Order: sequence, then C-alpha cells, then structure tokens
Amino acid sequence: MQIVDSLLGLRAQIRTWRAQQMSIAFVPTMGNLHQGHLSLVQRAQTIADKVVVSIFVNPLQFDDKADLQAYPRTLQQDIQQLSETDCDLLFTPPAELIYPKGMAAQTKVVVPGVDDKLCGKMRPGHFDGVATVVTKLFNLVQADMALFGEKDYQQLLMIRRLVDDLNLPIEIISVPTCREQDGLAMSSRNQYLSESERAIAPQLHQCLLQVAQALQSGASNWPLVLQAGLEQLNSAGFTPEYLEICRAEDLQTAVAGTDTHLRILTAARLGQARLIDNIACDLA
Repeated sequence: MQIVDSLLGLRAQIRTWRAQQMSIAFVPTMGNLHQGHLSLVQRAQTIADKVVVSIFVNPLQFDDKADLQAYPRTLQQDIQQLSETDCDLLFTPPAELIYPKGMAAQTKVVVPGVDDKLCGKMRPGHFDGVATVVTKLFNLVQADMALFGEKDYQQLLMIRRLVDDLNLPIEIISVPTCREQDGLAMSSRNQYLSESERAIAPQLHQCLLQVAQALQSGASNWPLVLQAGLEQLNSAGFTPEYLEICRAEDLQTAVAGTDTHLRILTAARLGQARLIDNIACDLA
C-alpha cells in the first residue's frame, strides 16, 4: 500500500492509473478504523481496479472543540488494517493542504435543507463542514466513485444531493450499516462507552426495530409510536436527541397513510458517547 500526504504524490499516482485506464474508488474516513470502514474498502475492491482511502480528522465539521480534541487518532493501527485489506493508496493530507488559508477564510459548501432537521438541527454547521471537506477530497482524488455507509444516512443523502447539484463527475455508492452481533451499529464512538453502557447500547437498535414493527403491524398514530420509543430509550438510560419517521428519499417528516418508503432514525447520548442509528421500513 502506498501512503502519500501531498497533492503532488497523490496526483502522480492517479495519473499513472488513469494512463492505464484503471477505475478508481474512494473511501473518505476520519481514521480510527473499524470493520464498518473496512467493509467499504472491501466493497470498493469489487467494483474498481484501484482503491484510495483518505484519513483526515476534519475540524470544520466539529461544533464542539472538546469533541474534536478527544476524537481518537490511531494512524499506525489504521495503516496496519488497511495494509491487511490490500488497500492501494492511503491519502493522509495535513490540515494545511485542506485549509491552506485557515478555516475562517475557507470557501464553504452549503447544501440547503440539511441543517434544519435531525443531526443538522442538533449540530449546527456540522454538515457544512462535511460538505466542504468532501467536495475538496473529491476534487483532490478525482475518483470514479465514492463509498459511504448507511449508518450516517443523513450525511449520505446530503452528499448525493451535493454531487447532483454541483454536477460532480463521481458516483456515490452506499453500503449497509455494519453491526456488532448484538445489533449495535459499529462506530468509532462506541469506544467511549463504559462496560455497563456497552451492555445497554444495543437497545438503540432494538428501539428502531420495535418502531418499524409497530408501523408494519398497521399502527396509524405514529406520534404515539415515537413517544413510546422515546420513553423506552429514557428508561434504558439514554438521553435521546430525536427519534423520527421520515421519508427515505428526502428525510421530510413522513405522513401515516400516505408515505410508505420510510427511514426511522435516532440519535441519543449514553454516557460520553453520542450514538446514531437508522433502519429502512417499507410499508408498500
């Protein structure tokens, strides 16, 4: 696996692959890799000739400086995992390459209609930071396709719209959420959980499944179903931020009896960890 941290090094390798008419898949990450990230790399290897992974902890998407400072940085461990997964190139740009004029002077990419709901509402400016860095990384790597996990479903839809609105020449491919055996969605933030909290954490996914089961069983009072879910999370020890039934295509609030292609999404704090999860629910 080749490791580069400069634009010249990156572009030189991309040009070589292009000259050989090879297709390129891209997996952007913030490091601290787990099996969920590696599943994206493994999927990328099945659909492209070469796979590029980036590791960059993006300060522009953190609304809490303490959260940024606490974010785990495990580069050597990440390199080992990617080497074992046969990744072709790891791009580790310094902040000076991504934000040469500093973040305050950085041109930003804003995707309308994202910050007013779900994680956007709870984390102001977060998705502007994600949209900006993803656009920059797309322009730097110039891949044919990029892969994102469905665990960050709101982010996935935001990036799809960004690519569509800006006519970016890249295909966005989604990969299902990777879960532990007990159903907990894999996340770098799971390591913030204490042993007792880790035992509780799978109930977040169980709550989503119970909401979906209620809808599929014909429940028509969706606010009541959601209230029961929130009470369940509170009783388990979570501090819920939201639990919503949305239209899968645009995350607008779904209407009982009208919308059938749904996504049920939640975010909740458990100890020091902020956990998110979502599942599909089709009523057609």
